[in-house]
Amino acid sequence: MPKPTVSFVVPCYKLAHLLPECIHSILCQTYGDFEVLIMDDCSPDLTAEVAQSFKDTRVKHVRNNPNLGHLRNYNKGIGLAQGKYVWLISADDYLRKPYVLEKYVALLDKNHNIGYTFCAGRGVLNGIENDVVGRYPARRDHDRIIRGHEMVKKLLRWNFVLAASGMARRECYEKISVFPLNMPWAGDWYLWSLFALYYDVGYFAEPMVCYRDHTLSMTTKLTRERLEGCAVEDIAIPWLIREKAQESGFDQLARNLLPEIAHMYALFMTSKLYRESGVMNLERFEDELCQNTTLESERSKVRAHVYEDVGNTYYWAGDIASAKRFYRSAVRFNPRRLSVYIKLFLLFLGKPGIFLRQKIISIR
Repeated sequence: MPKPTVSFVVPCYKLAHLLPECIHSILCQTYGDFEVLIMDDCSPDLTAEVAQSFKDTRVKHVRNNPNLGHLRNYNKGIGLAQGKYVWLISADDYLRKPYVLEKYVALLDKNHNIGYTFCAGRGVLNGIENDVVGRYPARRDHDRIIRGHEMVKKLLRWNFVLAASGMARRECYEKISVFPLNMPWAGDWYLWSLFALYYDVGYFAEPMVCYRDHTLSMTTKLTRERLEGCAVEDIAIPWLIREKAQESGFDQLARNLLPEIAHMYALFMTSKLYRESGVMNLERFEDELCQNTTLESERSKVRAHVYEDVGNTYYWAGDIASAKRFYRSAVRFNPRRLSVYIKLFLLFLGKPGIFLRQKIISIR
């Protein structure tokens, strides 16, 4: 039998009631050269019965015994996939448009430098579609091919790639990495960033997938049960990607990633959720910084960016005293940061300064 072009890997655990919508959304695609691997992770519900109810020969049921856990289940499915392209989509998510696969395959077939493609999606709560999620932050309403290193810099600010929307070349998993077993929370973010070190990325602006928000989702489960572990992964990934960039000889990119790393620290320092959990404070930030780079020049650069970003957050929250304190710290570590001097000057102007700053987008 000839190998299919696309392999859908559909992990399923306690999601039998949602599995039919996911599978039917795949089977109704206008592009039909695919296989569907339902990766039943020894689910105690009716997953096996539902999986076996599909009469389409492209649908295959793979049941683990014993339960492997979600990361090993993902990797097993990727290993079994025969397609040139692999689309991992959880059983609780589904394709929103019947032509999304046709668009993806056409783009990847035409552009061999693209490692994966993704699109915007719609959140679904209680069966009702709501906000658009997973948009590319720059020119987000336009389809485009994103240069890999540009994608890395954008991604390390936050993971905007909706997991349900990503289809990658199988060679990305084979030659670069599968899901690391020590990243139960942010493994997909790590892989999207890592693949973009070596490949360009395709983006479609139309929301063509749906991501379901519910109590049984992996995201909800992990954030509820191990918040600090999630934060540790989020903080570690930018450093790991920078290390991979250095190992691959992408020295300029590695230097350019320091502000993105700083932005992540600033987010954690100013997030009420993470502050209350004790995940990040100035002392822990200093410890992590010293562990991850031995160069004092790099440490000072990161500190300056972190303090400026934290100062920005306090400024727009109306805490002028805290903003002033952090801006001054930013200048201390990098006296050449003109943007911070301007912010301090506008801060001292009071209301006229706020008005001027709102008009000057580049120094927000």
